[in-house]
Amino acid sequence: MLYAGFMSAALPPFPESQEPLDTPQLLEVGSAPDPCLRADAARNRARLLEAAARLIAEHGAAGVTMEAVAAAAGVGKGTVFRRFGDRTGLLMALLDHSAHKLQADFLAGPPPLGPGAPPVDRLRAFGVAALYRAAEQLDLQLAAQPEPTRRFSHPSYRALHTHVTMLLRQIRPEADCELLAQTLMSYLDPALINHLTRQCAMPMERLEKGWIDLVDRMARTPE
Repeated sequence: MLYAGFMSAALPPFPESQEPLDTPQLLEVGSAPDPCLRADAARNRARLLEAAARLIAEHGAAGVTMEAVAAAAGVGKGTVFRRFGDRTGLLMALLDHSAHKLQADFLAGPPPLGPGAPPVDRLRAFGVAALYRAAEQLDLQLAAQPEPTRRFSHPSYRALHTHVTMLLRQIRPEADCELLAQTLMSYLDPALINHLTRQCAMPMERLEKGWIDLVDRMARTPE
């Protein structure tokens, strides 16, 4: 297991306000909180996300309702609806926080996931980090899936696809890298990971090796 530790550390606390990162903002992931939010509104948002994360840890994603989150955070139900719109919006906000962490890692973290390693090594590391992130949050990932017509246009997906496309252009500049990136991203689909790990009982080590083998075959120079 080469990169299993990348996404296993606990996520940082939910921020009370969203400040610009000190790293290059090449990609825009998810719906970040408005930097102009009042301090009390930002605190409420962070408290709601923390409450939702606790409920998921204790009861799984199925146990997260707007009413339960409001009660756990000690606010009115209307506050939850005003801040997130609906249950899917709340779950997506939790995923966006995790997606920002992954984005920060591949934009400015240590190699091989971050800059400084050959693009093939970075692509191997990215896929394995994304696999373990999905596996660790699988119930949340499945519950927060956008509807099919919006799935591939969601900012979180587009940010990851852009990164994979950029690496592919460095590896195989002659290829149709946008389409090839879609093919690689399909390997990281939460529904597929759920099927392989839970329904087919495949260990994550096998999925990790499969990703590395796929990247290596793709990167091989045609004879």
